[in-house]
Amino acid sequence: MSNIVLTLRSAWVQGKFKWLFQLTLIFTVGLALALVGCGGDDEPEPGPEPIVEETITVDGREVVVLQDDLTEDKTLSSDYDYLLRGPVFVKSGATLTVQPGVTIYGEQALNGTLIIAQGGKIMAEGTADAPIVMTSDAAIGSRARGQWGGLIINGKAPSNQGVTFGEGDTGAFGGNDPADNSGVLRYVRIEYAGIEFSLDNELNGIAFQGVGSGTVVDHVQVHMNQDDGIEMFGGTVNLKYALVTGARDDSFDWTDGWTGKGQFWVAQQYGDDADNGFENDNSSKDNEATPRSAPTIYNVTLVGDPAGPESDNGMLIREGAAGTYANFIVTGFNKVGLDVNTPSSHKQADDGKLVVKNSIFFSNGKGNFGDEKDDDGFDEAAWAKGLGNVEKDPNLVAPFNKDNPNFAGGAGAASVTPAAPPSDGFFEAVDFIGGVSSSNNWTTGWTTSARN
Repeated sequence: MSNIVLTLRSAWVQGKFKWLFQLTLIFTVGLALALVGCGGDDEPEPGPEPIVEETITVDGREVVVLQDDLTEDKTLSSDYDYLLRGPVFVKSGATLTVQPGVTIYGEQALNGTLIIAQGGKIMAEGTADAPIVMTSDAAIGSRARGQWGGLIINGKAPSNQGVTFGEGDTGAFGGNDPADNSGVLRYVRIEYAGIEFSLDNELNGIAFQGVGSGTVVDHVQVHMNQDDGIEMFGGTVNLKYALVTGARDDSFDWTDGWTGKGQFWVAQQYGDDADNGFENDNSSKDNEATPRSAPTIYNVTLVGDPAGPESDNGMLIREGAAGTYANFIVTGFNKVGLDVNTPSSHKQADDGKLVVKNSIFFSNGKGNFGDEKDDDGFDEAAWAKGLGNVEKDPNLVAPFNKDNPNFAGGAGAASVTPAAPPSDGFFEAVDFIGGVSSSNNWTTGWTTSARN
């Protein structure tokens, strides 16, 4: 009896383990199949298809096409160059980083333009040896003004127009954040831009639209632009080491309540087609609108072109604009060197809120000081000379040379005592007037004078 029970028990145990083994085997095989189906460690689950960027050939080099809105951070690597196909917006929350040495082409056929929207940023930090260049996609030798859009930056700093919209559908700008930060432009060159969308609707080389003082602008050139070289529409942005050459309209222009700072600027005009060196307005709609255009600018050289039919006034200040301008050299314009126009700006001068001082005005066609029509009742000459401005040759080295200019001053410039700039962390102490010292010709090396 006991043997029978033992045998039955043994059989039952064997059967039980056989059943457990079979169950374990089934589970193991099923799990393995499931893992294979999910990809496992050796074969990861495939993700979304990679984005293949379109490329074309420009100047014999393959470049990556940029088009549509950038809604996420993007870096333009110095391993490649890039082409703007149509308006490319860097949207709010996105940052476009551009590495030193990158060339960005604006496509003529589709009005390539780079626009930084409110809340977006551009971090374009070139170097003197590897500047960032934004230029036309036309072949070298065939380039000209107005072949692509240019660079537009929209910020949230105040404008006396409130929140408004830029020319050419370039987006909203303005707000109540004077310290707004739209990024960095350092050693950046903009060439052959300013495409005309319609009559009187052309883009500037760089348009700072409501851009705040948190933005850094240091060593920029705008060359051969169809409209103004650099224009500020309100805002508080500060600019240092800024060069504008060959602009078809004004070299530097502002309106709508710009209250920023500037130091070490140079403009050289090409007289085939040019307007004013400075055109400074508050608001044509309301001369008394606030905030009032009232920048503080030290050490500037403005060079007209007496050999050409165009190139109008050196400094035209009007429509309620105010500000402080010191240590300037203004020469070679075909009309007047300094014109304070409209009663609203006359009042700013009379009240001491518009000051031009410690500067040289020399060899401007219709007079160094005065209204070109001499009919507005304001005596620019008496006013300017009372603030330490003089009429004498600054002995600039080669200001009218369009191929190899040199804007450093000579003995005449050295004879004028410069005004001391504010000690506020932005301005540098100086011992010279004009935008370029004999010991630091910052306009060479990273810049261009090529006209096609």
